[in-house]
Amino acid sequence: MTPNPQTVVIENVEPLIDGGRHPVKRAVDQDLVVEADVFKDGHDTVAAVLKWRKAGAEKWHETPMTPLINDRWRGVCSLFENAVHEFTIEAWGDTFKSWQHEFHKKYEGGVKDLKSETLEGSQLLQAAAGRAKGSPDAERLLDFAKRLAAASPKEVDQMSRWTELEVLMESWPDRSATTEYKPYPRVTVDRERALFAAWYEFFPRSAEGKPDSGSTFRDCLGRIDDAKAMGFDVIYFPPIHPIGITNRKGRNNSVKSLPGEPGVPYAIGGPAGGHKAIEPELGTFEDFAWLLGELKKRDMELALDFAINCSPDHPYVKEHPEWFFKRPDGTIKYAENPPKKYEDVYPLNFHNENWRALWEEMADIILFWSEKGVRIFRVDNPHTKPVAFWEFLIGKVQAKYPDTIFLSEAFTRPKMMRSLAKVGFTQSYTYFTWRNTKEELTKYFTELTTTQMKEYFRANLWPNTPDILPPFLQQGGRPAFLIRATLAATLSPVYGIYSGFELCENAALPEREEYADSEKYQFKGRDWNAPGNIKDFITRLNRIRKENRALHQYDNLRFYEAESDAILFYGKMTESRENIILVVVNLDPFRQRDAYIHVPLKDFGFLEGDTYQVHDLLWDERYLWHGEKNFVILDPHKRPAHIFRIRRWVSREQDFDYFL
Repeated sequence: MTPNPQTVVIENVEPLIDGGRHPVKRAVDQDLVVEADVFKDGHDTVAAVLKWRKAGAEKWHETPMTPLINDRWRGVCSLFENAVHEFTIEAWGDTFKSWQHEFHKKYEGGVKDLKSETLEGSQLLQAAAGRAKGSPDAERLLDFAKRLAAASPKEVDQMSRWTELEVLMESWPDRSATTEYKPYPRVTVDRERALFAAWYEFFPRSAEGKPDSGSTFRDCLGRIDDAKAMGFDVIYFPPIHPIGITNRKGRNNSVKSLPGEPGVPYAIGGPAGGHKAIEPELGTFEDFAWLLGELKKRDMELALDFAINCSPDHPYVKEHPEWFFKRPDGTIKYAENPPKKYEDVYPLNFHNENWRALWEEMADIILFWSEKGVRIFRVDNPHTKPVAFWEFLIGKVQAKYPDTIFLSEAFTRPKMMRSLAKVGFTQSYTYFTWRNTKEELTKYFTELTTTQMKEYFRANLWPNTPDILPPFLQQGGRPAFLIRATLAATLSPVYGIYSGFELCENAALPEREEYADSEKYQFKGRDWNAPGNIKDFITRLNRIRKENRALHQYDNLRFYEAESDAILFYGKMTESRENIILVVVNLDPFRQRDAYIHVPLKDFGFLEGDTYQVHDLLWDERYLWHGEKNFVILDPHKRPAHIFRIRRWVSREQDFDYFL
C-alpha cells in the first residue's frame, strides 16, 4: 500500500540541538515548550499536536498546539520521569474546521444554494462517528449529522459553531493524511538535583583539619554536618583511590616527597589497586558504605571525582602498557601542561590500537561505583579525551542508571565546553570564576541563559577550586568572598564551593592563581570556626535559595538597570509571578557604592505608580517602595548585597502585620 504523501510542512522546530543530533535537557517536573512553523497548501485550516513519550515506549502522549502568528505554532508538555524521552509534532488539514470556515464565508456572502455544502458537513460528522465507534460520542455525532442534514443554511451556520460539536470534532479528527516530524528529537529528563543543588568539596583526608596527619571516612561526619548546617546537599570528594608511590609529589608540589607525606590524590594507583579501589589510609569499602548511609540519612549525596590519571604504580601500567603514550625509546610518557609537569601521572591514550577495551574499562569504573550507590561524578579534564568517548560512556552508564549526574570540569575553549554538554554532561564548570565586572557577568550569563545554550548547558558555578584561587579572591579579602558567594548562589540554581572558601582562605603562590600550601600535596591544618569566617552568610544564602522557587530555575535570569558600573542588578521570578526575587550586588570589594536601581514593574504586572512590599531576605529588613526608581547603598564589608523578595502591596491595613 502506497503511503499518503505528506500534506503539511513542519519546519524550524525549536528547541533542536544541531538539527536533532543531540538531546535538549530538562529536569523532572519541568515543562518542554516546543515551537515550529506548520502550514499547508491551499486555504485549509491546519491542526497540530505536540507528542512525547519515553524513548522505547509505544504509546504517545499528546496535547494540542496553539497557533501564534505567521504559521508559527507552540505546544507545551510536562515531563515527570527521569529518562530519555522523544517528542515530535503531528499536523494535518482539519477538514471540519476548513468546511466550517468555508460554509460561514459562503453564508455570510449571500450564497443561497448550500445543499451540497450542508451534506458535506453531515458526512464529515458521520465519518467522525465512525472513528468514535464504541464511544458515547459516536451516538451524539450521528445525532448532530442528522440534524445538520435537515437544517436550513442559517441553522447549519449556527450549529457548526456550537462548542459541543467543535469539541467532539476536535476529539475525533480525520488524521488519515497526517504529517509527522521525523526523526524524533530527544530530551534528556534529569532528576531534580541535576538542576538545583549546592555542592561542598573537601578532601576527606583533611576532614578534621589536622596539619600533620590524615583523617578517614569515619572522621568525615563533622565536616559533613557542618556542610549540612550551611545548607549544602552534595558532598564532593577528590579522588579516593590508592595514591602512587613512584615520583610521589611532596609539599607545595615538590618533586620529591618526604616520609609521611600523602601524595596527590590525582596520581591514582598503587599496591592497593587502581580506580576500583580505595586508598587504605581513608578506610575500607565497609567504611565507604557506612559513609554513604550517613549521607543518605541527612538527605545528602556524595559526588566522586573521576580522574583518568594513572600513577606509574597503577595496575594498568603492567596489564595494558599499550594504553599509554610512549616515547621513542619505548618508555611511558608522564603528563605535561607546559610549563607544568606531572611526573607522578601517566595519561591514557584513547586512540591506541586497543582503544575499545580502554573505553569499556573506563565505563566499567563508573558502573562499579554506581553499583556501590554513587550517582554523581565530577569528571576531571574531560576536554583532553575524545568527545565521542564521553558520548559512549555517559550513554552506557545512564542506560542502566538514568539518575546518574555528570559534571564536566572543562575550563577550556567555548566550543569544546559546549560540545561536551551536548553529548551528555549534565552540568558544566564555567568561566564564572574569572568574570568579575558588570559587563563581563551580564554578557556571559545572558549567553548562558537566553541563547540556545540554555537548552543543553547547565552552569555549575564555582568561585574557587583546589586548582584555582582567582585574583579577585586573593586581593579582595573577606568582602570578595561575600560578593562571589552571593553571585554564585543566585545566578545559577547549581553552585559549589571548595572548603576553605567559608574561611576566606586566600594565600596564593606569587603571581599564580594557585593556593600556597595547597592540600593537593599535603595535609591541611584548619580551624573550621576561625574568626572572620562567612559560614553564617553562606547559611543564609542557601536558606534563601531553598525557600524561593524562582532561584530553583535556570533560564529565568534577567538583568536590570543600575546607575553604577560597580553594581550588578538582576532578578528571577516564577512564571506565575508568585515568587519574585531581585538581587543587587556591589562588585567592588574595596569601596562602598551606591546607585539608583530601576525595578522592572511592568515585568511583574505592577503599575508604574504602585507601592509594593520589599523584604530584604539577607538582612531581614522590610520596606515599602513606590515606583520604578529606588536608591541602594552597598558597603562591601558590612552589606555587599541585597536579596529582595517583591510582593504586591494590598492595603495599608496590612502594614502592621507586614513590618512585625
